[in-house]
Amino acid sequence: MVVEYDGTGFAGFQLQGKGERTVQAVLESAIEQVSGRFCRIHGAGRTDAGVHAIGQVVHFDTDWGIPAERIGIVLNNGVLPPDVGIRESRDARTGFHARFSATSRIYRYSILNRITPAVMAGRYALVVRDALDLQAMRMAASELVGSYDFAAFGKPARAGMSTVRTMEQVEVRAYKEAVFIRVKGNAFLKHMVRAFAGTLIAAGLHRLTRDEVRAMRESLDRARCPSIAPPHGLCLVGVEYDGTRQRFETKQE
Repeated sequence: MVVEYDGTGFAGFQLQGKGERTVQAVLESAIEQVSGRFCRIHGAGRTDAGVHAIGQVVHFDTDWGIPAERIGIVLNNGVLPPDVGIRESRDARTGFHARFSATSRIYRYSILNRITPAVMAGRYALVVRDALDLQAMRMAASELVGSYDFAAFGKPARAGMSTVRTMEQVEVRAYKEAVFIRVKGNAFLKHMVRAFAGTLIAAGLHRLTRDEVRAMRESLDRARCPSIAPPHGLCLVGVEYDGTRQRFETKQE
C-alpha cells in the first residue's frame, strides 16, 4: 500500500513499544478491526516523530478474502483516522519487502523563505525569515552527492553499523517563496536528511561555505554538523523498487 500521513500527531512510523501513537500501530489496528486478523506491517522508511509522508510504502501478508485494490478503499472508509490515508493498494510480487526491496527513497524538506508567519503552511514547512542564497545552497549540496561515509550527518540504527550511504541526488529548488531540498538515496542514517537541511540552510545564510561542508563530511565528526532542521518540514515523497517508482509529488517538486 502507498500511505500518506500527517506526522504531527505521531511519535514516528515504527512501533515504539512504550504506548506512543505511531503510524504502524494505527495501520495494524485498522486492518485487524476490519479483517478480524492481526497483520504485521512493514514500512519502507522509519520516519521520525513529526515527519510526514505522501509516498510511504508498506506491505503485509494476509489471507483476507477481498481484492487487494479494495483494501485501501475499505480502510479509508471511516476506519483510519483523518491524519492517515491509503493512496493505493495492490498485490505485491512474491518475495517483495517494502523496506529491503527498495532501491532508493526520496525525501523533500520544505522551507518558506518569508518574513511573515505561515499560519497555514507552517505546519508542513520551516519558516526562514532571512534571505537564503540559493546558489550557495546548491554549491554546498553538491558536496553531499555520491557514496561517502556520512557519519558527520547521522547515526546508524545500531552502534557499529556502517555509516556509508549513496546519495543519488541532493537538489535545491525554488517556487515563489518556497524552497525545497530534495534528497534521493539508497538509505539514510537517523536524522540524516534533517542534518542535510540544517547544513544547507546554514550555507544559504552564509554561515557555511562549500569547502566547509566538504570538510565537515570528510571529518566524520557528528559534533561539527549544524543543528538539524525541525521535523515538520520533512516529508517522505516516494520509494523506488528496481526502477519502478511508487511516488506522489506536488507540482512544485
